[in-house]
Amino acid sequence: MKGAAPLLLAGGCLLWSAQLPALAQGMDGGPSLQLEAAGDERRRGLSWSDGAPVLKASVSLPVGSALAFDIAATSLWGSERHGGADAAIDVGARYARQAGAFRGQVLGGYHAFPGASGMGYGEIGGGIGYQFGPAALDLFARYAPDQSALGGDNLVLGSALSIGIPRTPLTLSAHLARSSGKSDDPARSRRLRPDGTYWDHGVALDYHRGRWSAGLRYADSSIDRDAAAHGGPRLIARIALEL
Repeated sequence: MKGAAPLLLAGGCLLWSAQLPALAQGMDGGPSLQLEAAGDERRRGLSWSDGAPVLKASVSLPVGSALAFDIAATSLWGSERHGGADAAIDVGARYARQAGAFRGQVLGGYHAFPGASGMGYGEIGGGIGYQFGPAALDLFARYAPDQSALGGDNLVLGSALSIGIPRTPLTLSAHLARSSGKSDDPARSRRLRPDGTYWDHGVALDYHRGRWSAGLRYADSSIDRDAAAHGGPRLIARIALEL
């Protein structure tokens, strides 16, 4: 790794869990475990599982009311995008604070790819959000410093909006983000930015009942269809259980 990347590993790790980068809620509860099955693993408009269904397990360990450590494991089944990796392991820490209707968080972490060599990379990020009634608006940024695994650096800026539909267990959400960065190695930088700078967007409808949740998500990007497989529009179903 180059530049600031070693500081990321020393300072903590990031769970890049949910595809919509909403800011953390309260962390006053105890440890939680979530098991999920989904029709695809889409991040930033790109499939990490080559369009195949995935299984995911996520664990969150709160430390006080503001700090939490997270780890998630996602099956990738020999992902071509990540050098034939069989899984993605996301580990990290996040610090979040709430002040009235406003909230903010900072985070940092690392993505590891068992079954592949030289694919791991670190990121840092943060965001602010505002809750108004049943709706929430979030603005966020994620940055991966210059690393050999990425062939350069990567900056993501975006926003997410969610609204709980009154008197129903349904939540409607949408996001829009822009990915950019410099390229030291065009072949490697195509991994996360196959068509250079691009936009990704999506909408989702989620159902929550007790410990169960399910949802449908539409994901797409401005990436040219010829530039990357599994980067076009996709409707993804998911179901999850929190223990």
